[in-house]
Amino acid sequence: MRTLFFLVIFMVFACKNDPKQTEPGTETDKNLVEIVKDSLPTNREDVELKKQQSITLKQETLKEKPDEKFELQKLIITKNFNKEADLYTLNFHYPLLNEKIKASYANFNEYINDYYVDITGVEAGILEDAELICDTIATNRFREKRTIDYKIHSVNDKLISVLFYKENFFGRTLHPSFSFDCVNFDLEQSIFMNYEDFFVEGSEEELREILNNLLIEKMNAGDVYYDCWEITSDDFFTYKNNFVVNDTYIEYYFDDCIICPSYTGSYSIKIPLERLMPILRKSKRNPLFG
Repeated sequence: MRTLFFLVIFMVFACKNDPKQTEPGTETDKNLVEIVKDSLPTNREDVELKKQQSITLKQETLKEKPDEKFELQKLIITKNFNKEADLYTLNFHYPLLNEKIKASYANFNEYINDYYVDITGVEAGILEDAELICDTIATNRFREKRTIDYKIHSVNDKLISVLFYKENFFGRTLHPSFSFDCVNFDLEQSIFMNYEDFFVEGSEEELREILNNLLIEKMNAGDVYYDCWEITSDDFFTYKNNFVVNDTYIEYYFDDCIICPSYTGSYSIKIPLERLMPILRKSKRNPLFG
């Protein structure tokens, strides 16, 4: 019983700052006990090892996802920024658009350079956090690493859809945490597109229901989505523009611990376009409808 108790405690706190944590004695805690009894090894070290392996696999699966960098090599210019400082390492890979093709692509490049990547702001934030730690030895031991990388797709030569994924690695942790930002850019008009450009006004709850139904299907199928949970209304509105577009589906991305613990599930949910037809905005500007 003592071993079981520590296993339950470990699972509840496995995802740091998990907004879905519950107080002891709730129905979720009872479910965690059943999971421990039925599906997890009885040795605590084995449980931890299994979770760490799952986290590594989940992160590597994301990094190995195919995209269209090669096909778009005339359009995009991949920029690299690397810096080794005393307290941190920065390793950024991000795309800019070739302004020789179209001068108005500067709109995209200015946003990426000045707002999204924002190297100066990132460095200032890290140094500000470091000042809160008065022990210099501890500060050096807890060196940080920030990484940005991306996946890019094109739709009908009218739009590029970019997934940015950030790794934030702290010296006190075994694995980096992941966060995501998605950018959809209209190549013809050189403007950014958001939720309302793709979907009818007021359709957020309907789309959230579609996402949750797909997530429940995966959980019921006995997939790797055990311990995941439905998307709340607040979370959906926070991430409602966080999707990339494909010719046959859209894919929503959520940060670590928003829809699943770090050790299971996926960071994203794909929605086939046929399930979205009732709420797609019927406009020539919408590459999913045209």
